[in-house]
Amino acid sequence: MTLKIKICGMKQPENIIAVAAFHPDYMGFIFYPKSPRFVGNLDPAIVKHLPNTICKVGVFVNENTENILATAFKYHLNAIQLHGDESPDICEIIRKEGLEVIKAFRIAITADLQATALYQQVCNFMLFDTKTPLFGGSGQQYNWNILQSYIGNVPFFLSGGIGAEDIQRLLAFNHPLLHAVDVNSRFETKSGEKNVMGLTHFINELKH
Repeated sequence: MTLKIKICGMKQPENIIAVAAFHPDYMGFIFYPKSPRFVGNLDPAIVKHLPNTICKVGVFVNENTENILATAFKYHLNAIQLHGDESPDICEIIRKEGLEVIKAFRIAITADLQATALYQQVCNFMLFDTKTPLFGGSGQQYNWNILQSYIGNVPFFLSGGIGAEDIQRLLAFNHPLLHAVDVNSRFETKSGEKNVMGLTHFINELKH
């Protein structure tokens, strides 16, 4: 199965349109005000009019559920990525509203996978990111071999400091539930602005 690709941390209108032209499977927009990639006053129409082939993902950290749903409606989001300490109940509420739910987990050791057990019935996908004091976007990697101990039934996104130099490692990485690769900071020219040519090469190498 061809790996799907998620480009996260988009916020500049022209850059969003340029990256969308290369048809990533997912595009992520961060609605966490403390992030340097916070969308700010991004025009919702920019997101709304992206190609239907791109799943539009809103990324939230410990946000009020009503605000998440209101933002999803405003920006015509297809999926919600919960990147904080959100409970299974919150995941279930959002999923019942017809949105896909991606629950992020920060990984450093095998024991960090245990928390996924409570979320197996309420999420469409897991996302495994590097464990740091921050909520993602660190540019750091963890040992992907830890994920061989993941025995849930929910597919996952591989995230955390993935760059162009990791293409061969990604192609060689094998797990039956690996669904997509999530990239962000390692493809930036500055916070929230992606290197279009670098991403184009990355997408082409993984897709072909």
